[in-house]
Formats: sequence, structure tokens, C-alpha cells
Amino acid sequence: MIHRLLLWADDRFGTATFVHHALKKAFPDHWSFMLGEINIYAFIVLLATGTFLALWFVPGHANVVYEGPYQLLRGVKMSEAYDSVLHICFAVNAGLLIRQIHHWAANIFVAGIVIHMGRIFFTGAFRNPRELNWIIGSLLLFAALFEGFTGYSLPDDLLSGMGLVIAMSILQSMPFVGSWAMFFLAGGAWPSEILTQRLFITHVFVVPLLLIAGITVHLMILWRQKHTQFPGARRTEENVVGSPLFPQYTARSLALQFGVIAMCCALAAFVQINPVWIWGPYEADKAISPAQPDWYIGWLEGALRISPPWAVHFPGHMIPSPFWPGFVLPIGIMLFLFAYPFVEARIRRDYSPHHLLERPRDVPVRTAFGVSFFAFMLVLFLAGSDDVQARYLHLSLRDLVWTYRFLIFLGPAVAFWVTYRLADELRRSAGVKRAERLRIKRTPEGGYDEEPVA
Repeated sequence: MIHRLLLWADDRFGTATFVHHALKKAFPDHWSFMLGEINIYAFIVLLATGTFLALWFVPGHANVVYEGPYQLLRGVKMSEAYDSVLHICFAVNAGLLIRQIHHWAANIFVAGIVIHMGRIFFTGAFRNPRELNWIIGSLLLFAALFEGFTGYSLPDDLLSGMGLVIAMSILQSMPFVGSWAMFFLAGGAWPSEILTQRLFITHVFVVPLLLIAGITVHLMILWRQKHTQFPGARRTEENVVGSPLFPQYTARSLALQFGVIAMCCALAAFVQINPVWIWGPYEADKAISPAQPDWYIGWLEGALRISPPWAVHFPGHMIPSPFWPGFVLPIGIMLFLFAYPFVEARIRRDYSPHHLLERPRDVPVRTAFGVSFFAFMLVLFLAGSDDVQARYLHLSLRDLVWTYRFLIFLGPAVAFWVTYRLADELRRSAGVKRAERLRIKRTPEGGYDEEPVA
């Protein structure tokens, strides 16, 4: 019966031909080409664990009195959302484990996107004809950041409540329309009773669907354009040298999938993350210090902390200081990522299609620029934990702020200079070694060719 069903489908859709060619499609053997798959498998873990958590989470803002098993909070008034999170952690079988798997998978998902984009950038895989896929990947990165923030904000504990206050302040700092935008998105004055429900819908339905659509389009374009590959023997701009999809690449991919799942489970079982019961419920008149968000929002936190208090005054209006690090910086980074493939192509006057990658040492300017950008983000990330550093290292918070303001300019400049010198030296030494291994030989036709030295 199965055989007849497959023949019926093949007669109508030609599936056999497509499957035959798909299973023979070549994939490069280099390990770095599997970095992107880490994101897919982490995303699958997020969907599975998120579905479980959504069955128990209550996105309510009404006050209840906690009567659960955690003794330190018994009798404390809190929102239904926070109460349901505590119920998941302490009363639902495997609830705390699933919640921690979900949280760790979110961190791995964002980290995987960053590392994957780093590989794409430093090897030049964003060049023609892959500019659109680079833009889609950049959009997926910012969608993942926003998805992580909405999930981080759902428990309505004191730490996430402080993060929402900062987000609402940034939203209100928009010129002319900030207050209107905040009222529209939050559903009223802060703290609104409907905000948790809107965050829940956004986190569980809206952004995941956008991520699924973006990943699907990303993979479809990748499949159509074929893989890039590093230069080497028998590798040209017209072919792909590697293993077929089945069985070699499938076996490696499945092993990586099980490894990602195992890593998420091991981290969740042995490394505690975001113990919301410690912070207590959110109350507008309370705050805790030191306090940091998840690492992937740390750079934005750092920008807010070290940004000067610059406010622009108009007649009857003011643009407050959070607008510059909270809006201008993220939008600037997004536009920079979108435009970079086209800017580099124009600078290098190179608009040809490329399927062979470039080694980072062979393009020292791009490599140095990429490292300096990462140095810039690293300084912002470290500045986002200046209160932790001040507390545990017994340093002045004011001195740390000024140190990071100084490093935000010096760090990228030093990183660019050092990286450029190293990459340029590696390129020169590689060229000398290559020249030493080759000799010029005249062909019988009167031309010249290179042959290796024995």
C-alpha cells in the first residue's frame, strides 16, 4: 500500500526526481558550515519546551496571594503571571527543568546566530549573490533578540519588571510620538493590566511565526544558490566539493542535533539560570542592584549606562537622553548590517558572483573592521555590568563609567590596528611560502606556467 501511495504521489508531483537530486546534493565538509544548524536545532528545542510552558503559564495581571510550596514567598501578593511561573518551577513535574532548558536554548540560539553571522562576515559569504540572505539573517538576529526580551519579561518578577520599565522609558523617549507609542503598545499607562497578555501573544505566536518564515526563506535561498566553499583542490566557482546530503551529511547533522539537545539539557540540569523566586514580584517602588538582563541585551544596557545625559530641547518639547543609545544606536547597527555587502562591493568595485570564500587573512581590512566592531560591542557589554564590577571589585562606579566611555573609542581603534597588522603579516608570509613552493616553467606552446618544487 505504501509503495502504491508513493507511486501515486510521484505520478502527480514528480517527487522521485526531486528527492533523488536532493539526496545527492553536495555539502561542504568543513566544520564551520554546520554552525548555522546549531540555530535550527536550538530553535526546535525552544518550540518544544515553549509549548510545554505555555500550557501552564497564566498571562494575568490580577493580584493573587501565593500559597505554593516555596515558603519564603507564601502569603505575598503577586500577579497571576508570577504565581504561575512559581507553580511551574515548584509544583509541575519537570517544570523547572523544562523552563531552564528553554532559557538555555534561547541563549544558545542567539549565540549561534552571532557566531554564524561572524563566519559569514569574515569569509565574505555575504557577497553577490547572497546579499539578500545576509539581510534576512540580520533580521532574524534582531527578531531573536526581541523574542528573548519578551520571554524574559513574561514572569513579572522584580528583575524583568525593571527591564520593562527601561524598555518603556526608551519607547517614551521617541520624539513627538513616544508617549502615544507607549500607550498604544502597553495598552494604557504603565504599569498596564493588559501588557502581560500582549507580551504573551507576541512571544508565543507573532515572533515565532516570523522566525519560522524567515528561517524557511533563508534555507530556500541557500538551497537555490548552493553552498559557498573554501578554495582548494577541484573547487571552483561552478561546483561544490563535499559529502552528499544522504547518508554522510545527514548522519553528521543528526549527531549535531542530539549534541545541541544534550547540551541544553545538561546546562539546565546542572547550571541554574534566572531563579525568579529570589527576586520576588515586581513592585514599582522597588529595585535591586546589581541587576543585569540576559547577555544578548547587555550591550544595549551598557550603552544606556555610559551614554552622556544629552537632551535636545525644542520649543515645548524635549528629546531625552535615552533616545540616543536606546533608538539611534540599535537602528544604526541594523542599517550598518543591511548596507555592508553593498558598501564593500562598491569600495572594492567587485560586483561579480562569488561562490568561493576568502580567508580572513587575505582580506585584512574587512577582518580588522569586523574585529573592531566586535570590540565595540564587547565594551558595551562589559559596561552593562558596571554595577556588578563596582560591587565585587570595590571600584568607583563613576570611574568605571568614564573608563568605558574612554574604551568605547580606544578599544575598537586598537583592535583594528592589531588585527590589520596580524592579518597583513599572515597574508604576506603565506604569499612568500607559496612563491617558494612554485617555479615558473615555459610550456611548449611558448607560454608560462607554475609548477610545484619537488
